[in-house]
Amino acid sequence: MVRDLLVRYGVTGGSHDQHFLIDEDILDLIADAANLSKNDHVLEIGGGIGNLTQRLLKKAGKVTVIEYDPYLVDVLNDRFGDMDNFEVIHGDAVKVDLPSFNKVVANLPYSISSPITFRLLKHGFDLAVLMYQYEFAKRMISPSGSKEYGRLSVGIQHYADADIIIKISPSAFSPRPEVWSAVIRLEPHKSPFPVKDEEFFLKLVEAAFSQRRKKLKNAISRSIPSEEKQSILNQLPESLMSKRAEELSPEDFASLANTILELKEKAGGI
Repeated sequence: MVRDLLVRYGVTGGSHDQHFLIDEDILDLIADAANLSKNDHVLEIGGGIGNLTQRLLKKAGKVTVIEYDPYLVDVLNDRFGDMDNFEVIHGDAVKVDLPSFNKVVANLPYSISSPITFRLLKHGFDLAVLMYQYEFAKRMISPSGSKEYGRLSVGIQHYADADIIIKISPSAFSPRPEVWSAVIRLEPHKSPFPVKDEEFFLKLVEAAFSQRRKKLKNAISRSIPSEEKQSILNQLPESLMSKRAEELSPEDFASLANTILELKEKAGGI
């Protein structure tokens, strides 16, 4: 049925390098994983021709799709435009005003995986079931000390619990991508470690991993732009400063960020 729809609408990959999920069983699995009810308003990003949208509409009270490709907006309206619980927004999901919603279910455009994920996490929701490139998904859930651990890992684990539900072969898509994919379940939580200033915490993590081969003291020095920088650096625990970024846990980064802020406050730097 899904393949027939691709033929019906003359879609072979879209004009924005889309890869349409056509495996019926995986589509069902994604929709089921969101535990939807008629009380849920679902946001879908990148609806394509509506393979997943159709399943969401059967389960949720309302589905709002943000779709960038104007032709696919027309396809979605053609298929679902007469349904009361369907809405489509034409635009870039990274830039448009987000509607109200409590769950997110989507086969995300991989080119915007990071910015749209953090935008959603900062916006807030109850649950998300999202598809990513497999290597990206592994980085999201990686623990400190692992090869894939990095800025993305720390940021995601600050905001939410993340688990890989299923790894997906390129054969599940049309046209086939060159990479494997994975579906992640994200459930926002109150951060397990205290963060005094979220913006500074994330900036510190970014600075540390931008020079991950260097010891932390050298890597983060630019994130402390004040006259008291050297004094502050000298007061930070050597047990952390002598390590590299991948050796610190998310909680270590939070503790370090909080300590730096406290030292700056004492020095009158902020």
